[in-house]
Amino acid sequence: MAKFEPQTEMSYSDQVQVRRDKLAALQAEGRDPFLQTKFDFNADSAAIKADYEGYEGKTVRVAGRLMSKRGQGKVMFCDLQDCTGRIQLFVKIDELGEEEYARFKKNDIGDIVGVEGEVFKTKTEEISVRAKTVTLLSKSLLPLPEKYHGLTDKEIRFRQRYVDLMVNPEVKQNFVIRSKFIKFMRNYLDNMNYIEVETPVLNTIAGGASARPFITHHNTLDIDMFMRIATELPLKRLIIGGMDRVYEIGRIFRNEGMDPKHNPEFTSVELYQAYADFHDMMDIAEGIISGAAQEILGTYQVEWMGEQIDLTPGWRRLTMVDAVKEYVGIDFGAITDDAEAVAAAKAKGVELADAAEKTWGNALYACFDQRVEEHLIQPTFITMYPVEVSPLTKRSPVDPRLTERFELFICHSELANAYSELNDPIDQRGRFMKQVEQRERGDDETEMLDEDFLNAMEYGMPPTGGMGMGIDRCVMLLTGTDTIREVILFPTMRPLE
Repeated sequence: MAKFEPQTEMSYSDQVQVRRDKLAALQAEGRDPFLQTKFDFNADSAAIKADYEGYEGKTVRVAGRLMSKRGQGKVMFCDLQDCTGRIQLFVKIDELGEEEYARFKKNDIGDIVGVEGEVFKTKTEEISVRAKTVTLLSKSLLPLPEKYHGLTDKEIRFRQRYVDLMVNPEVKQNFVIRSKFIKFMRNYLDNMNYIEVETPVLNTIAGGASARPFITHHNTLDIDMFMRIATELPLKRLIIGGMDRVYEIGRIFRNEGMDPKHNPEFTSVELYQAYADFHDMMDIAEGIISGAAQEILGTYQVEWMGEQIDLTPGWRRLTMVDAVKEYVGIDFGAITDDAEAVAAAKAKGVELADAAEKTWGNALYACFDQRVEEHLIQPTFITMYPVEVSPLTKRSPVDPRLTERFELFICHSELANAYSELNDPIDQRGRFMKQVEQRERGDDETEMLDEDFLNAMEYGMPPTGGMGMGIDRCVMLLTGTDTIREVILFPTMRPLE
């Protein structure tokens, strides 16, 4: 476990020993703080500061962590931090009495106390609590990071989030916004008569996305199982069963790389609506994100990754063919031959992946992936994806090479992916078989063949719109943070030696 090295004359180990000695002395006196079981508080720092006139002169009970101590004579000033913020404590020997004041002086930064006292303002107009009694509720045996240097090392901040939250209280706001966003999303979908459901995390087949799964073993059944990489196929089974509007908010696990936008476990929402299509999903995606910004932040204007983003409803909708024509200069709409499409892509310096078939659709997608995404700053729906990269999507009735799919991009980051869902079981089997062929050629991120899902489809699946949205990235947008680790309380970290 990493240690924080306070910038003081006393060594870290000496400080730890002093704190343990203080605890031992308290226990010897019969005043063990860890035997305290409850403290009834009736006010917090934010409430007192927000309604000082209502609290002035009244006795309150507050509780929290001591974050600073000033003064060594007969008067001390301390900062008490609770879940809503900080408030000053005014601690005077005449108020506590000599014995209790002497005990209070021995408390350390980081100790948790309960305080009863009167609300007032000091001569400097600082709203404070004049302590009448102080109860030590828990002893901090490890020193907090040094006051002026704080905890800025991101590796330690993410690894020891509990300390990060103590000494960088502004960090908590990211997770308050995260909670509010999820609440807004639930309300939005519930008001549209969606039903929230739960589907298995452990599966015998990893399906619903092109991703490498985590593998575990079920001892009783003596079989390997996969942690889910998507919730798509179970949710579609529910659509087939007659639950016309369903969604699930939950953890997804993908055994892939880590970077500022990717964590091996992340949170997504997937939703499916019978008798709808991908245009309906675009409306929902725009409504959730723009509505959340207005309700939580009070504005449609946000700053993210150095860019000013306008979330005002009415987002741009652009086909992939038109996007590539605009930003790369190739008109795939005028190309019909696979070889010509591949040659046009290569002429622009675009390379197709080794495992990919040299087709019109793969060439189009490679051009978009390598040359267009970087230009998509303002909210943009890219629509009509090639069938090769959309194995679960309904083909376009206008051009069978394309599918009714969109991805939402903001600041060159994908935030949502949606389809007019494929409901033809014969077409679906054919696409699955192509995925199986790619897997046999060594691409272990392609879809597995799910016979039970195909069996379900053969009972008849209504026309359906479906969407997956990354909650972590949406929260990054709303909080203006540039790494996913800032919006996940406990991001995946390499273990310390």
